[in-house]
Amino acid sequence: MTSNTPIYPHGNVEEIADDLFMLRGSIKMNPLVRITRNMGIIRNGDELSLINPVRVSAKVEAQLAKLGKIKHVVRLGCFHGVDDPYYVEKFGAQMWAQPGGTTYTEPKIDKELDSVAPLPFDNAEIFEFAGTKEPECALLIKRGTGILFTCDAIQNYGDYSYNNIPAKILMPFIGFPRTTLVGPIWLKLQTQEGETLEPEFRRLLGLRFDRLLAAHGTLLKTGAHAAVERAVNKAFESKK
Repeated sequence: MTSNTPIYPHGNVEEIADDLFMLRGSIKMNPLVRITRNMGIIRNGDELSLINPVRVSAKVEAQLAKLGKIKHVVRLGCFHGVDDPYYVEKFGAQMWAQPGGTTYTEPKIDKELDSVAPLPFDNAEIFEFAGTKEPECALLIKRGTGILFTCDAIQNYGDYSYNNIPAKILMPFIGFPRTTLVGPIWLKLQTQEGETLEPEFRRLLGLRFDRLLAAHGTLLKTGAHAAVERAVNKAFESKK
């Protein structure tokens, strides 16, 4: 039986570069608050890889079908995964994820993500955060000036669209201003007691990228590396 997770408000598939696409959507955190959620789409030949998958309407699913066949589901963060079973069950897609996550243990992992294993598309690499309580990674697409896909670790809010009104009101007061940031809730949940993840974010800054698509917020079309550096500096300035 195909997973029957809810479909929340979302947009259409948008092309952001050759064979790279995105979709803006949302998810309910509780009965009152609905926040943004983004899905990346990478086309390799006639195969599609869904990054941080979001379930969509039949109309938008048809848009995906016009791009290619959904063959791979790629989970970058341990706290995301509610819609992964839908795509695996309906389309027979392979599940790519880091092992060890406890929030979403289904579907079973077909291909483990790490920094050396082959990926289902070219010119790309996985960045693994070390020392986190649960697995988290980022995906770098090394085309043009580079585009970085993240989950919760790095987020970017150019605006609050796809948040509902309660979320729009709350966001600035709970650590999510309209800028690029290190996810504050993620950082608190993922940092081991007495430790810091700052070295991992400094290591991330060793990657070359100018664009950013996180699982929450908006696409940052240019200047992403500098924006992430500012976010890292701000996140850890009070911890020194």
